[in-house]
Amino acid sequence: MSEELIQRVIKNIAATKRIPVESITIDSTFLELGIDSMDAVEVLFALENEFDINIPDDAARDVRGIRQMCEGVERLVEAKAGASKASE
Repeated sequence: MSEELIQRVIKNIAATKRIPVESITIDSTFLELGIDSMDAVEVLFALENEFDINIPDDAARDVRGIRQMCEGVERLVEAKAGASKASE
């Protein structure tokens, strides 16, 4: 997973939740950051816009931390890139 992707996810979460970027690490959990289920929905929308992806609700339900979020975003970005190459 690229450092750029991790930083984009972290910056996006920090901006959405209005918390300092430096207080978020790849190993932070949503609980530690005070992100509840309603906040998580806001974060998901922000990440969908940031990366131009669609995060399925069932996949999002199980995400409990930053690392899981980054891994999920990475999979969706790679799948989208693969799909666009296949259609060329």
